[in-house]
Formats: sequence, C-alpha cells, structure tokens
Amino acid sequence: MITEALLKERDKQAKWNGIPLLLQKLYEHSHPNSDFSQCQSILKEISPLLSMEAMAFVTEDRKAAQESTFPNTYTFDLFGGVDLLVEILMRPTLMTQKKKQKISDDLIKDCLSILYNTCICTEGVTRRLAERNDFVLFLFTLMTNKKTFLQTATLIEDILGVKKEMIQLDDIPNLASLVSSFDQQQLANFCRILAVTISELDTGSDDKHTLLAKNAQQKKNLGPSRAEVNQATLLNIPGFIERLCKLATRKVSETTGTSSFLQELEEWYTWLDNALVLDALMRVANEEAEQSSTESSDESGLANTSTRTQLPQSMKIMHEIMYKLEVLYVLCVLLMGRQRNQVHKMIAEFRLIPGLNNLFDKLIWRKHSASALVLHGHNQNCDCSPDITLKIQFLRLLQSFSDHHENKYLLLNSQELNELSAISHKANIPEVDAVVNTDRSLVCDGKRGLLTRLLQVMKKEPAESSFRFWQARAVESFLRGTTSYADQMFLLKRGLLEHILYCIVDSECKSRDVLQSYFDLLGELMKFNIDAFKRFNKYINTDEKFQIFLNQINSSLVDSNMLVRCITLSLDRFENQSDAKVAEVLSECRLLSYMSQMSMRMSFLFRLINIIHVQTLTQENVSCLNTSLVILMLARRKEKLPFYLRTLQQMEYTEKYPGFILNNFHSLLRFWQQHYLNKDKDSTCLENSSCISFTYWKETVSILLSPDRTSPCAIVSYIDEAYMDIDRDFSEE
Repeated sequence: MITEALLKERDKQAKWNGIPLLLQKLYEHSHPNSDFSQCQSILKEISPLLSMEAMAFVTEDRKAAQESTFPNTYTFDLFGGVDLLVEILMRPTLMTQKKKQKISDDLIKDCLSILYNTCICTEGVTRRLAERNDFVLFLFTLMTNKKTFLQTATLIEDILGVKKEMIQLDDIPNLASLVSSFDQQQLANFCRILAVTISELDTGSDDKHTLLAKNAQQKKNLGPSRAEVNQATLLNIPGFIERLCKLATRKVSETTGTSSFLQELEEWYTWLDNALVLDALMRVANEEAEQSSTESSDESGLANTSTRTQLPQSMKIMHEIMYKLEVLYVLCVLLMGRQRNQVHKMIAEFRLIPGLNNLFDKLIWRKHSASALVLHGHNQNCDCSPDITLKIQFLRLLQSFSDHHENKYLLLNSQELNELSAISHKANIPEVDAVVNTDRSLVCDGKRGLLTRLLQVMKKEPAESSFRFWQARAVESFLRGTTSYADQMFLLKRGLLEHILYCIVDSECKSRDVLQSYFDLLGELMKFNIDAFKRFNKYINTDEKFQIFLNQINSSLVDSNMLVRCITLSLDRFENQSDAKVAEVLSECRLLSYMSQMSMRMSFLFRLINIIHVQTLTQENVSCLNTSLVILMLARRKEKLPFYLRTLQQMEYTEKYPGFILNNFHSLLRFWQQHYLNKDKDSTCLENSSCISFTYWKETVSILLSPDRTSPCAIVSYIDEAYMDIDRDFSEE
C-alpha cells in the first residue's frame, strides 16, 4: 500500500537495505494466477541479507547474540515477509485440482530457509507460526519430498519447540505412508521431531514437583495425555519400531556411501542449524590432516591421500552418533510409556540389545580420540557433546529396559545366564523363572553381555565423571524388583561392592547425585545377602573407614535412606535365622552391629520424619516416609511399636518442642493413605523392595492413625492435648 517512491526515500535513512521494495515486487509476482517464475530471483536477493544475520547469531556467543539486533530479519517480518512466504508455500493447497500450481523445489527451499533464518533472529516469529495449526500440519506434507526434507524438518522442530499445545500426530495427513516413505536417514531426523511430540512437557523437573501438585493434576486429567496418545499412534505404524531398532544397531560401515553422505553435508552447510555440527566435523578433519602430515612429512602427497580417506570416516562416525541419539531417545520414551510391555516385546524380538552390545566398544563407548567431537563453543566434557549425550542416552535406555522387567536378562549372554543358574544350584535355591524362560536366541552374543561391559567401563570411570550417576542407575535397575540372590552374587563376583565402597569412602565422592545413585545401588546389592555384608566388613576394615562411610550416609538422609532401609530389613531377617554363618557375620559386621543399636534406629527414624513435610514431598524424597514406615512395621512385628512411639515423644521433649515430630508424622501418614490407596497406584514396588505384604503396610498405617487415644499404637496417644495439631487439611494447589 505504500508507494514505491516513499519506500525508496525512507530506505536509505532507515537502512532497510531495499527489503520492503523487494517484498513489494515479490507480492506482485506471487498473485494467484502468476507462475512464480520471478519469485525465485527476488528471493535470491533477499536470502543473503538474512542468512548473514542468522550465521552471526549461530556462531556468535549466544548471550552477545541476544543483545545485538538483526535489522534485516526484523524489517523482513515488519513488512509482512513471513506471512507472504507462508501464503506462497500454501497456495497450491488452496487451489482447486484443475488450477493446481506447481511450486519448484528450489522455491520451496528458499522460502523455508528464509523463514527459518527469520525465526532464529526475530523474537516472536516462531511463536506466531506455531499458532497456525494449518501451516504446521502442512509442513509435514512437504517432508515427502527428499529435496526439501532437511529444511522442512529443521523448521518444524523449531516451531514445535515453542508450540504451547502439543500437536496430535493423528492429525498429520497420511502419517503412516509419510513415515514409510522415509529412508533411514530421514527417519532418524524425523525422530528429532517426534521427541517433542511424545515427551510430557515438564518431565525435566519431574522429581522436583510436589506429589500434592501431581495428585491434584491427575484428578483433573482423567484421560491419557496428548503425549501418551501420540506414543500409541507411533506404535500403530507398521514396522516403525523394527526400523528404529535397525537404525539404532546398524554399524557405521553399513551407512550410505560417502558421496551421498558428503552431498548431505553440503545441504547441511546451507542449513544453519547444523552449522554447529559442521564446525565440529571440520575441526576433526583439520586435526586429522595435521596428524597425518606430521606422520608422513617426508612426502606431502601421502598426507593428502591419508586425509582424504580419513575425513569421511570421522564424519560418518559423528553422523551416526547424531542419528543414534535421536533414535535411542524415542525408544527410551516409549519404553517408559503406557504401552511399555508391547514395546518391550518388540525391541526384544528385533534384537536391539544384542545389536547395541556389538556396537559398545567401537561406537558407544569408543575411546575418545585426541580430537573428541565437540560442538562449537563447548568442551569435550560438557553434556552437549554428541559423544557424551549418546552415552547418557544409552545408559538411560538400559535403565528403562531392565527396570522391573524380566527381559532384563537379555543384557547377558548365554554363558552368563548359565552362571546365574549355577549360582542358584550351588546355593540350593530355585532358579528365577525369568532366567529359565529367557529366549536364548535373543540374548547378547560375544564374550561379554552388555551388563558386564557396563561394569567394566564403570570401574575405569574417572572420579569426577558425569557418567557415574547414569552407570549406577542402569546397574541398579537390573537389581530392582524382587531381590534375587543369584543376580546379586553375579555382580558381587565382579567386584562391584568394592568399587562402590571405594568411590564412597576412599575417593570421598562429593556429588550428591552420584552419592545417591551409589547408595541406592549398594542397598539393592546387599539386601538380605549375608555374603555382601561379609564383603562389606572385609573392605571397611578400620574404624576410620567406617566413620567416613557413616559421615557420607548422615550427610544427606534423603540420598542414603534406601540404604538405611536395606540394612534395617536385612538385620531383621538375619536376626530371625539360626544359621552359623549368619551368626558369625552378625557378630563381626560393623554395619549390622551399628544398626542393631536401638538408639541408632531411633536417631534415623527421628531424622527421617523430620526432613519431610506433606507440602514438600516429591518423588525423590517420599522414600524417606516409606523407610520410616519400614522401621515401624518391623517394630510392630516384634510388638515394640508403643516403645518406639514413646521414645519419639521423649526425643521431642528433649528438643524442647513437644508434638512437632508426631503431628508431622500423622499428616504424612494421612497423605500416604491418600497417595498409595489410590486405585491407579502400583503397590507391588513397595512389596517387592521390602518383602512385606502391602496389606501389612496398610494395617500399620491405619493402626498408627487410629483416633483412639487409649490405643498404645496410635500416634494421638503420644501427643498432649495442648500440642495436638492433626486435623489440618493439606492444600492440593
């Protein structure tokens, strides 16, 4: 609407670089009956002006980039450029079949590139595009074209990242045929997009959300979430999981030839989101070139051939790592979802685990070269490096795979499974059904299974490594569920207990997360296992070492309470056995002697109740409540519950704050009933981990919460009327 003369006049003053005039020309040449032939040359003029700014944004330090302005992209958007390009792209979908216009692939590419560059540099553009559901779904249809796939995928990923409402995969036209049209590289890139559609929006801070808030949220959301619906949609696509398993387990040598690989890199080069990746690749290439030229400096010709043959291999490895990352993430999310058992069955059948085992040394846990592949602006130990992210993603997958599922034995090879059977026979205990029923054709092959390989790298991990947490979590999930003596012995034989104690005591680990994962693993490894306590005592063989161990436990009970629970449960079982070996360990073991003192158990109980409150309960610290309950259930079995409650009351008086522990405990137990007696709650975890029936848990809580002030086992009997504060309702907001 503004005249050309006025635009020209203002252009120089405003430093618009001719963008409004170019947009006016573009508008004139893109009317419904035009053939778009002129559009491309106009876009070719606009494109460099925007891509310079986008390149600056990507390569500059992000903070500096946010502070600087990008006038060209801003001007482009201000004069309606974004809306015009969306209209050009979608024009064919608005025409009748007879009049349908064909837009060239190059024009589509240019439109997408410019839109993406504008999204990068100008705030609010991505959000505006995300609000246009019709445009978002339309973009998916562009993915069928191989030539425009990469540009489309990157733009979609950006848009979905800011979209307030998750899209429903069911709404994408012909999703199943779209996915089946992808080659393996496209499918891997598509997984980047899927990641946003199948993950719950706030899973990142899951452990930090209070259980009160979560329970209130669950009452509001009666049906499955969008993410869950999307997961089900994916599982219904024929052959989808099988193709993901193939992608996850293919060797680097099986990837496509160098020429198409390098061609795709050229695509990447023009596509800014991957400039970071390219940056990393080029650095590796240069380092390898330098290396080879020093090795064969006598004849420079040799150096050149060496570089030429090495370069694609380095890039291929990087490429494959990036792909596997996306695929493992999607498989991991699906393994934790509602259709867990269906996914388990499929990935076992498609031999994901043996496939990953074969890749373990060469790709997943390959030795870092001097030129470890690192993204621009990062160091090789930061969690953004693809090598590191792949390792963490792999460990998370192992954790999800073996957690409370009998398929976990697929992580072993045939000889290792035979070893488990031999351990059971020697101890004269029945074999675990899951071991007997494991399909031997689906287990790992080679000299070692995945679990054993993981133990090997775990022992070599440097003290400050960020992998220690994930490694411990993955091994612990193998032990979770009903305690298996054979599983524990399998790991004890491989020196796991000594390794954990070395990390906790000798290297005096300081990281809270790593310590928690080690305590949890130690608890699962030692529970009810007299041999483990004997080994513990052999390693912790001085008072000084034992004191360091206790200091680590006491430094944060939230982190160590699962180990405290394990020791308490084990002590109770050992005291009820009349075996000479057990009696000997009971009398010698520092840890069991320590926990057998009533004053120590009371001290733990008092502190466990004191560090949690209903308003601050989370998935992470609710275990403190269950550990305190375990201590009291074992007391109830021995008819000592009144004594424990009376002692808590005396401890309150000593602290000169009567009622503060018992009132809090009363509230916590009322919440426990609300939380665990919910029909959706799975109580088998509590039963399996404690070997105490859930009925006994419920009865004990009911007895403790009895309103009868004459009952010797009711909490209210130990709170003086003046200090009673038990009827408050907890807020669920």
